[in-house]
Amino acid sequence: MIDSLAIAVLFASTVSAILTVFLLMRSGGDAASEISNLEGVLQGEMRLGREEAARAARELREENARSAAALREEDARSAAALREELARVTGLLRDSVDQRLRDLQTGNEARLDEMRRTVDEKLHDTLEKRLGESFRTVSVQLEAVHKGLGEMQTLASGVGDLKKVLSNVKARGTWGEVQLGALLEQVLIPEQFDRNVATRRGSRDVVEFAVRLPGTGDSGIVHLPIDSKFPMEDYARLVDASDAGDREGAERASADLARAVRKCAQDIRDKYLDPPHTTDFGILFLPTEGLFAEVVRHPGLSEELHQKFRVVATGPTTLAATLSSLRMGFRTLAIEKRASEVWQVLAAVKTEFQKFGGVLSKVKSQLETATRTIDETGVRTRVMQKRLGDVESLSDEKAAAVLGTADSSPAEVADAEEVLLEPAMPAAAAPLAGQGTDG
Repeated sequence: MIDSLAIAVLFASTVSAILTVFLLMRSGGDAASEISNLEGVLQGEMRLGREEAARAARELREENARSAAALREEDARSAAALREELARVTGLLRDSVDQRLRDLQTGNEARLDEMRRTVDEKLHDTLEKRLGESFRTVSVQLEAVHKGLGEMQTLASGVGDLKKVLSNVKARGTWGEVQLGALLEQVLIPEQFDRNVATRRGSRDVVEFAVRLPGTGDSGIVHLPIDSKFPMEDYARLVDASDAGDREGAERASADLARAVRKCAQDIRDKYLDPPHTTDFGILFLPTEGLFAEVVRHPGLSEELHQKFRVVATGPTTLAATLSSLRMGFRTLAIEKRASEVWQVLAAVKTEFQKFGGVLSKVKSQLETATRTIDETGVRTRVMQKRLGDVESLSDEKAAAVLGTADSSPAEVADAEEVLLEPAMPAAAAPLAGQGTDG
């Protein structure tokens, strides 16, 4: 600020000097003397300006020093007051925060206690419930185990009885025959197979079951012999040897089983096959899947039975599949037998359908006539409504009183409406009646 004031004073002095020179030049006086005088004046003015600037600067510095001292004192007082206020606010805030923290801690402790009690109660209830369910489940399972042990004992005794039964050759054959009969009854109808029939001419040997197939002979029937065989002893020795790990014994038992199966197949071929009165092959039924699996597993045995003895070995599952295929064959033959009848029915249906087309055309024309008549009735209805547009309408109660339908039932009102509508429909009724007579 001091430098600015000094510059301003010098600038004013310079301007004054320039103006003086300019005025002197215009006055036309002695330039040298005037310039000398002007330099003296200018120097005096500049000296005065410098003194004035120095004095102003000194005063300004003193004023600034006083202002700075006052400002420092004011700042010190303000800072002290601010520190006091800040200390007071900080103390109040610390007290408030401490109180809130104590309240929050107290509330959290109360909530934690409540949650702990709730969790303890739920855990206790859940634990009691789960333990009760577990004890009940264990009790039920123990009871089931006890019951199962009793059933196992009963089953063990039953297995012993079954073993005794199967040890008898005749009883074993009867069991296989019963199982074979049950399978045939499940898949075929009684008219499709025979029991205990002599399939070979001049022989008294009867086969247990024979399926009736369509043929070309005098009777029109060809029998398919099915005989049940159960070589129990050889199969039991094979199973025992396999369980004991006796390889040589298992091989001997397997060979004995194959020999017994070949003997059964030979009996079926010699006793029951008699083409063309029977099929050129028979079926050997083995009552258990295990026995059938052993026969199939024996190398080349199935092919030998089929090629040498014309016999097919089957188990319960494979016999059911074979009988199902035979049943499909029966259905195919029945469809072929009824094919001509189906064609005749289709021809009759075709003729009747042509008649139905004519009747349908008549109905279409009658419906078109009725539609035109209804359209004309709609036009007349709109004309009457237009003519009655200026007539004031009555309420339902007044209209019923005027027409005399206040005490009438809905059926009587409907009959009255039909009577009122009959004069408006003569044109539609007459064409329909005439066309109905033609149909």
